[in-house]
Amino acid sequence: MTSLSFGSAARKNLAVNRDEPNSDRPLEAAWMVLDAANDLGDHATVEICRRVIDATLNGRPATPSDLHVVLNYFS
Repeated sequence: MTSLSFGSAARKNLAVNRDEPNSDRPLEAAWMVLDAANDLGDHATVEICRRVIDATLNGRPATPSDLHVVLNYFS
């Protein structure tokens, strides 16, 4: 499966609803991107995903720049 065929589905399914403050979609996206980044050897993105996952699991907001990378990885 190529990133292009997977990317459009990922963007559609992982859009963040701003009306859901406790939405777990960024966490789901971070795990998905972490898996892809690991497969590709993209170490910088792996670290970003880890920060998003850590922040989310500890009840802190992830930084907007980290969320931007995670939510737009397959674009």
